[in-house]
Amino acid sequence: MRRIAITGPTGAIGMALIELCIQRKTEVLAICHKGSRRIANIPDSELISVVEADLADYAQLDAAKLGQCDGFFHLAWNGTTGEARNDMILQSHNIEYTMDAVNLAHRLGCGFFIGAGSQAEYGRVEGKLNAQVPTNPENGYGMAKLCAGQMSRVMCEKLGIRHIWTRILSVYGPYDGEQSMVSSAIRKFGKDEEGAFTEGRQKWDYLYSKDAAKIMLALGENGRSGKIYCLGSGNAQELRAYIEKIYDAVREYQQKPEESIEQREKHLGFGKIPYFDKQVMYLCADIQDLEEDIGKITFTPFEKGIGETCKARLSKSVL
Repeated sequence: MRRIAITGPTGAIGMALIELCIQRKTEVLAICHKGSRRIANIPDSELISVVEADLADYAQLDAAKLGQCDGFFHLAWNGTTGEARNDMILQSHNIEYTMDAVNLAHRLGCGFFIGAGSQAEYGRVEGKLNAQVPTNPENGYGMAKLCAGQMSRVMCEKLGIRHIWTRILSVYGPYDGEQSMVSSAIRKFGKDEEGAFTEGRQKWDYLYSKDAAKIMLALGENGRSGKIYCLGSGNAQELRAYIEKIYDAVREYQQKPEESIEQREKHLGFGKIPYFDKQVMYLCADIQDLEEDIGKITFTPFEKGIGETCKARLSKSVL
């Protein structure tokens, strides 16, 4: 790949993709939300071209001015958190914008289109997630992601573009959104505030953003057209274990002294809030199919990834 296009490039995966592309001397067309303050996080490199355009603008973008690309990574999406996830009108527009992204990829001459789906397409499932697990989304966000994946596949088939849909579980990293559990926990612990979490007995599968970026690029090179891949580490731990490691990483970075078990438990704040309605209690990716197509994956240990994430966020090196 000599040049790729990325929508939503200032998020956790998008920034990791950009950094990886710079290492590999791959040019990037970064299509950013208009006026986003996080554009300032994008490295100043001759390999990166930044274009400001909202999702609704994709249909009107002049491909001739943007330049040809080999592949297209569609990560942008409106309404990913809070009540917006059940704003059905907003979510339905995201489907339309995904079709606009496919058409833009075609105009740019892209050979493949990779879309960022979500575990929300499944709803609540007890076993590991793969393409064969039935989908039963329970909110507008998951419903729209499912539809966008299916419709973009059909469009790509008609346009002769290799189509790959990823269902992303829980990704964390330095450029994660402010409202994510990981970011909010780092922020609270960094200010020496008490946490407020559920009992944390739900089991989740966290994937470091740098690992997600490597997988994405590998799928661009070797992913099979028409396939759906779940992106995760393939291992699930109780959420409280992740939170404890976040707490330890923050204290290590800030060189805080040892504390009593009672003080630690008070700061962690487990059980202060109830589980959410329709709480997902088990979330883990089946990565066998993924590794069969792109090869064995070496994952970053959570302790290492969260250490790097804490350093970046607490040092204020990211917006």
